[in-house]
Amino acid sequence: MPVKEVTNPLLFEMIRSFSTLAKRLNLSHAVEELGSTRQTVRRHIDNLEEIKGVVLFKVVDRRYELTEAGTHALPEANEILARGHAWLRGQSLDVNGLQYLKHEEPNGWFFHQQQHSLQSIWVQKSPLMRETFRSWALGGGNIEAEEMSHVRPFLIVYRHTAAGWICVEFGEKSFYVNWFGREKARSSVGNPIGQMPGGEDFARMLNQSFHEVQTTQNARVDHVYTMVPRGGVGELQAVNYRRLMLGGRFPDGSSALFALVEPTDEIEIFGLDSSQFIAPSEEISIDFDLKIVKNGI
Repeated sequence: MPVKEVTNPLLFEMIRSFSTLAKRLNLSHAVEELGSTRQTVRRHIDNLEEIKGVVLFKVVDRRYELTEAGTHALPEANEILARGHAWLRGQSLDVNGLQYLKHEEPNGWFFHQQQHSLQSIWVQKSPLMRETFRSWALGGGNIEAEEMSHVRPFLIVYRHTAAGWICVEFGEKSFYVNWFGREKARSSVGNPIGQMPGGEDFARMLNQSFHEVQTTQNARVDHVYTMVPRGGVGELQAVNYRRLMLGGRFPDGSSALFALVEPTDEIEIFGLDSSQFIAPSEEISIDFDLKIVKNGI
């Protein structure tokens, strides 16, 4: 089938059939989830394979398995679906060529995240963010590097596992410890990142930034305005912060992700007025002294 004959609505449904069958690996279960028919799902897969010129599935002992081509095609297919649904719900925007995500719940909870260029590291006032970026570059992304020792207490360290992104280290001076307390932080080591409201597609879009940084071993800056539980009863409180994420390595060479979260009201988020942002209290502010900078640089 020539690509030009595939209409957009049909293409989206074809991709949805592929994604669902890849998740279920059982045609009957996929049909039930899609609310479709076996014939329709098979036709969608056949059409996709014809258009792409590859075989996406093979059947072994009456069970579907992804081929190598199907495995490579699946992440992008899932991203297309997530971006499409998020765009349709108004959860995703393009601002200056960078990602902006937002979601609001009827109970008043909200989340806004806008990606900013790396140039923002140099133009904003935070010496900690600049020093963290510098130390990361000098240390080659190695968490144990001497060049990173003075900024490590401010970082949250993540590892990606089959269960999702888990926190493996909370720096003693990190925002997480300041906000939740040392006892809560220590108890949270090894736990997956909590699922936020917004649905599966919104969660996939949020995780995209983590995967992007780990895969590219690069850096990313986001400004965030949201509500986070605090205190023994978990009362939601508004908080705004800058976040620098950095791709890195553990001592065994496996991939790590470092996050510096710095509460501040000096953020920029599309569609929001600066008067909405809350100046961080002394209790949660991060105190960084440039005098501790090492290596004579």
